[in-house]
Amino acid sequence: MYGADPMFGPKLLLIVTIAGVLMYSFELGLRKWLKVEKRKFFSYSHVNDKHKKIDWTIRISFIVLLFIGFGINIERDFEESLWYWEPWFLLMLLIVVTETVQAIMEWKFAENRRAFIVTLGCLFFSIILFITAIKTDFFWML
Repeated sequence: MYGADPMFGPKLLLIVTIAGVLMYSFELGLRKWLKVEKRKFFSYSHVNDKHKKIDWTIRISFIVLLFIGFGINIERDFEESLWYWEPWFLLMLLIVVTETVQAIMEWKFAENRRAFIVTLGCLFFSIILFITAIKTDFFWML
């Protein structure tokens, strides 16, 4: 049988919604507990100009890495592709690196130094949620 399961779309939507609600609730609770101001939704929250330059350097470098990874893996057989050049891995690495830089800049330069705890807490929660989802076959839904 070719194609995806007809319930794949609704299941994926449910998983993404649950993960989003869990991550948002965790961040909101952590921000209230530590009395840290909420960041704007889907915005770049650079602490200063140095942070902005570092962040854009990281993003452009990862775009270049995505193209390099595509070039390397396209030359190989599908079954022999290198997992560390796969887009999903590079995007996960991008998130970890950018959030770590965000936490360092908040720790060094932010008005409320506890903001870095929220950033690192959300990063670790996201990593744990992602690993749990992968290890449990997306909570036994897929």
